[in-house]
Amino acid sequence: MKRASKNFYSLPYNPNLKQHAKEMRKAGNLSEVLLWQQIKSGQLYGLDFDRQKIIGNYIVDFYCSQKSIVIEIDGESHNEKFEYDIKRKEYLRSLGLEIIQLLDIDIKKNLDDVMTYLREHEALRLK
Repeated sequence: MKRASKNFYSLPYNPNLKQHAKEMRKAGNLSEVLLWQQIKSGQLYGLDFDRQKIIGNYIVDFYCSQKSIVIEIDGESHNEKFEYDIKRKEYLRSLGLEIIQLLDIDIKKNLDDVMTYLREHEALRLK
């Protein structure tokens, strides 16, 4: 498949995570599935998102190579991984990626508001 951006292939990639990323896509938690239904296939400004994208030694929830943006959904599992999350964010930012964090509960209870937030987010807007 031809990618719209060379950024897609220029990021570090750990092939050992490929199976785990595939399993995560299959399992998909509810908030990821709900958001994916809203952003897949260019539904958000025609942008191409990937789900469970491997970047270095990490798997991010969603990645848009055209804008160099990662969208992460934070749920209860993140409460116990504070230091890990900081290290991960620093690494992703060191690659020039912008991170948009969303709360799991907001997606489940206020999806329309989350989509409005994303449509109005400066990093995602078309220029």
